[in-house]
Amino acid sequence: MVTAEEILRKYSRRLNSNTNTYSESQENYSSEYLQFKKDMIPEISGYERWAKSLGSILSLKVAEKDRAKIQRYLNVGHVEVTASQALTLAIMAMLSVFFATMLIVVAAYLISGTAQLLFAFLGLIASMFIFYYAYSMPQRLANAWRLKASSEMVPSILYVVVYMKHTSNLEKAIEFASQHLEGPLALDFKKIIYDVETGKYSTVKHSLDNYLETWRDYSPEYLESFHLVESSLYEPLEARRIEILEKSLQIILDGIYEKMLKYSREIRSPLTNVYMLGIILPTLGLALLPLASTLLQGMIQWQHVFVMFNIIIPFFVFYMTSEVLLKRPGGYGESSILELNPDYYKYKSNKPWMKAAVICIPLLLIGLIPFIFQINFLTDALGINNDYTFGELGISFFADTKMFDFKILEGKTVGPFGPLGALLSLFIPLSVALFFSITYSQKTKDLIKSRDKTKSLEEEFTNSLFQLGNRLADGVPAEIVFSKVAESTQGQTTSNFFSLVNENIQQGGMSLERAVFDEKRGAITYYPSALISTSMRILVESVKKGLAVAARSLMSISEYVKNIHKINQRLRDIMAEIISDMKSNMTFLAPLLAGIVVGLSSMITMILNKLQSIQALTGGGAGAGGFSFASIPQLFNVSMMIPPYFTQVAIGIYIVEIIFILTAALVTVDSGKDTLKEKAELARNLKIGISLYLITALVSILALTILASVALGGMAG
Repeated sequence: MVTAEEILRKYSRRLNSNTNTYSESQENYSSEYLQFKKDMIPEISGYERWAKSLGSILSLKVAEKDRAKIQRYLNVGHVEVTASQALTLAIMAMLSVFFATMLIVVAAYLISGTAQLLFAFLGLIASMFIFYYAYSMPQRLANAWRLKASSEMVPSILYVVVYMKHTSNLEKAIEFASQHLEGPLALDFKKIIYDVETGKYSTVKHSLDNYLETWRDYSPEYLESFHLVESSLYEPLEARRIEILEKSLQIILDGIYEKMLKYSREIRSPLTNVYMLGIILPTLGLALLPLASTLLQGMIQWQHVFVMFNIIIPFFVFYMTSEVLLKRPGGYGESSILELNPDYYKYKSNKPWMKAAVICIPLLLIGLIPFIFQINFLTDALGINNDYTFGELGISFFADTKMFDFKILEGKTVGPFGPLGALLSLFIPLSVALFFSITYSQKTKDLIKSRDKTKSLEEEFTNSLFQLGNRLADGVPAEIVFSKVAESTQGQTTSNFFSLVNENIQQGGMSLERAVFDEKRGAITYYPSALISTSMRILVESVKKGLAVAARSLMSISEYVKNIHKINQRLRDIMAEIISDMKSNMTFLAPLLAGIVVGLSSMITMILNKLQSIQALTGGGAGAGGFSFASIPQLFNVSMMIPPYFTQVAIGIYIVEIIFILTAALVTVDSGKDTLKEKAELARNLKIGISLYLITALVSILALTILASVALGGMAG
């Protein structure tokens, strides 16, 4: 006979074997939820894919404290991977970069016999950075998600409060909010409902309380607001219940304002440090590089300048700005979702990249002309020389000066040191900046116009809502009230919306809901606004409860939207000084200073070249005024200097990188995670910043080079 204990043991083993086949990140989600998530957050699927592939090669045991922290970040960021997979991905990425670097170094040594120690050192630093970047990715994904979601905090409370004012049902209110929120919080609110449907929690309140715990450390005022909403369910008096609901919205508005006020004070010093340490000091240091490189007998080469100013310092600036952004509180920022814009296909299109490439590749080739002239089979085929003096071209002012001025040093060709080479090098940062500026401008211009138009429409609609509510309060039926409001708002954009709804009702014989939301002829299809759509949905729902309820709902929305608009304006006023200062530094002072440094570098090269020529002519004797040139080649060997060409290219690309980093930081500070605004601002800042830099550099190179030539003109005598 089989005992009961043996049966239990047998089936418990089978049950454990079945349940253990699922990873800790897999839950009993419905297919609708998974599809909704796939539609809403496609941008993090890349990290998930790498973590599930590379991260599954090894199974690393993570310390419980670290596992809990990493898993919490992954859960907040809605990333369906485990903490072990995330850590394994970081280690595998680090090892891949490190071993790839070592293989290249060994291969270069076997081929040339020279050990590339600098490249090996850079590979080690890159592998360490890759590890840090991949290891901290869960935290940054969680922060990005919170920034996106927190911009919808106030709308989510608003939708719940407005719904519960006429129907005191938390489950229906959460469902209503999930249907009308556009971004991450819509996904989270759907998850609250799904957790109840799948039996994970017995009530919506329990599911909501569990979800709100993820916001406890980041936004406690959000928890307090929702707890007030929950407490209104137990209030027997209607007036007291409405008062509690209104108080919940006021609490989150006040909390966000106080936190942003504190944040605006805290980031002044870090952003100033970013500007001074990441822009001013490196740019000033560049002015010393020409002399330092020749005094150190070529120990500092142009490759070192590129690594320092185009890799190490931008990473340093990126790290400093990331630390500032991680401390940004939520609840304030742009809440519209880019993927839901009807013109989103223009943003995803690759045509702007192709157009920009057609324009910018010729500019890049112009910048490479000094090196193209050194290709012997091209110059021989065309019957031209590798270089010319200005005198050979008929320009008497710089008669002895070569245009490109390449020199031979220990059997290697170095340069160009000539002024024309420095001028042509300006086309390289110009081509890079224009490539991204044109692309992002083409991608975002229509979407930005659409967003601005929608915002303007919503500002008008706020006042029209109040009129609509007043008419309903007077007892005018909802089907007739639209014609009345259309007449009173004549001349405004919203008047067309009300007229269209009235036309659908009167002439099309549609119901109120179809007149607004019909897929083919509904008025909302011509006015893609979240505020208008939500207001009309609330009108349709609340009018079923009576005209008085509908009137109160619309007037409440109008009042709340006005209050939110006032808070946003006050917050923008607080942040305006910091943002305008950093923007002026990024697009004016930094390019201006960098352009002058490029001119100084060209002038120093011109002076040393001229002195070396004078020394050759005088044979080391004394020139005019008894000045001796004998020691100039020993102290300042022009051939060992960093050519102005490479100095300018390094500075120009550095300016482009700094504009990329600081623009992203300032947009995040001002509007939260807003990809559309970031790209639009980047296109504009690149155009302004690189234009000022190139103009300043061009004027500086010409003016200082001519000044040096004139000053040294009589010394040979």
